[in-house]
Amino acid sequence: MTHNSGQPPRRFTPAQPAPRAASALVVHNSWAVALEHATDQIISPGDPPPDVLLVFASPAFHDAFSQLTTAARQRTGAGVLIGCSASGFLADETEVEDRAGLALMALWLPGAKIHTLRLHQEHVELLNDPALWHDMHRILPADVNSWLMFAEPFRIDAQDLIQGLQAMYPEARIMGGIASGLIEDRKSCVFFDDHVYDEGGVALGIGGPYTLSPRVSQGCVPIGECWTITGVEQNTLISISNRPALEVLQGSIGALVPEQRERAQNNLVVGLAVDEYHDRYDHGDFAIRGILGVDPKRGSVAIGGKPRCGQTIQFHLRDPVSADLDLTRMMCSVASGNRGVPVASILCTCDGRGQSLFGIPNHDVAAVRTALPETPLVGAFCLGEIGPLGAKSVLHGFSATLGVLEHHHEKLT
Repeated sequence: MTHNSGQPPRRFTPAQPAPRAASALVVHNSWAVALEHATDQIISPGDPPPDVLLVFASPAFHDAFSQLTTAARQRTGAGVLIGCSASGFLADETEVEDRAGLALMALWLPGAKIHTLRLHQEHVELLNDPALWHDMHRILPADVNSWLMFAEPFRIDAQDLIQGLQAMYPEARIMGGIASGLIEDRKSCVFFDDHVYDEGGVALGIGGPYTLSPRVSQGCVPIGECWTITGVEQNTLISISNRPALEVLQGSIGALVPEQRERAQNNLVVGLAVDEYHDRYDHGDFAIRGILGVDPKRGSVAIGGKPRCGQTIQFHLRDPVSADLDLTRMMCSVASGNRGVPVASILCTCDGRGQSLFGIPNHDVAAVRTALPETPLVGAFCLGEIGPLGAKSVLHGFSATLGVLEHHHEKLT
């Protein structure tokens, strides 16, 4: 017997699968063994191919990177593979530094708009021409909520590239890192599908009901006073407030208390203000750059960045206590500030952090797991970290940048 209530029949459609992620870390001297064990952990029998596979691999596997990335896509069937070489890598509760191995994350993102870019130094000029850029790449600003970017440090100006991409996609959030590797040999690589590149960068655009929400924790405290840069040559500070740059640096060290002065010998860095319109500057208002060397004859100081005349500068001291407190504050904001459902976390942390700064293993991942205990985590130790500073995305140093991939029930507007 049938019953007709006068209502149209209900139509049952299969529920859309939920977004999810799986991460794994394996330490092994064989890339093939490490990859087999890691993929077995993240891919279960019957799983569909992931939409995205993130790969961070030790430079010990440098000569086999092409084989590794090809095998990773074959074993997982991933639609997109992106990642980089890393002197250290991490997943979930574990950080590994200076050992052979790799970390992987598989992402299943139903309904996502996924875009990829292969980036070269020439794109810095192209990003100044929006019409030509969008004609070539067909990626409209409305289609991208976030970018995940990795670049090598030697053959591309990452900061100019970040600024250009931010100008082209002003509403999109950008995070990522600079690949580490065989630094003495100037060798680090980025991974893009089946290909390995020792030049340029790669970027993953994420749209639809997903966004990658980035936050930055700096590991430094400002010392002394703020100054104005009055003379530069490329990445070299010639004069600060019309005095030789080295003289100002030495004066800042001399003004420290004895305990700070002793620590400053290997832990002093430079902060470059991004926004020149502040009445006063505080912790977190500067992009941190390392000091590469000094020239006593010229009185100059070379730094890992592109200073400009008129820019505000303040020296900073790497400090584990302040770094720990800042990371804790950041993770409190992550735990309370999510607008969507966390799917995965990606952490790019400076290769100058880890045990060398904190004296204990797994410091940064422990803080992330405390705030997001059920969210899969993956990441790398980097030579620079890409993330927000105020309203802009910039290249940081000595920081930890965390991106939380969030799913929203409706497309973001």
